[in-house]
Amino acid sequence: MRKDEVARGPHGRVIVIDSITQLAPGDEGAIVVSGSHGGTSSAEFALAVPLRAVFFNDAGVGKDDAGIAALATLQARGIAAAAVAHTSARIGDAQDAWQHGVVSRLNDAAHALGLRVGQSVPAAAQLLMQ
Repeated sequence: MRKDEVARGPHGRVIVIDSITQLAPGDEGAIVVSGSHGGTSSAEFALAVPLRAVFFNDAGVGKDDAGIAALATLQARGIAAAAVAHTSARIGDAQDAWQHGVVSRLNDAAHALGLRVGQSVPAAAQLLMQ
C-alpha cells in the first residue's frame, strides 16, 4: 500500500495513504489524502493522530450518509475533513485521489479554511499548506 509525501508548504505537508489505517505517530500535523471511505471506522483512525486535515473517498455516500460519516465526527473535534467524489478517484487509491480527485463534501472546519465543493484535491491541499 502506498504512503508517500507528495507536497510540502509553509503550513504543512501532504501525505497520500491508500488506507487510513497506515497513519502513524510521525504523521502529526499532516494533510492526509486517504483512499479509504469516510465512514465511522475511518474517523476513529484519523482521530488517533492529530492531523491538520484529512480527505476520504465518499464511496458513493451510501445509506444514511455512511460513506461520509467521518466528516461530522471530525467536525466535532474541530478537524478539517473532506470527501473526494467516488466518480473522480478510485476507492483505496490515494494517488488517484491526489491526481484526479474532486471534493464532493466537506465539514464546516474545512469550509472555514477555504475548501469548497468542486475543488481539485491538490488545489484544496495547496490552500491548507499556505
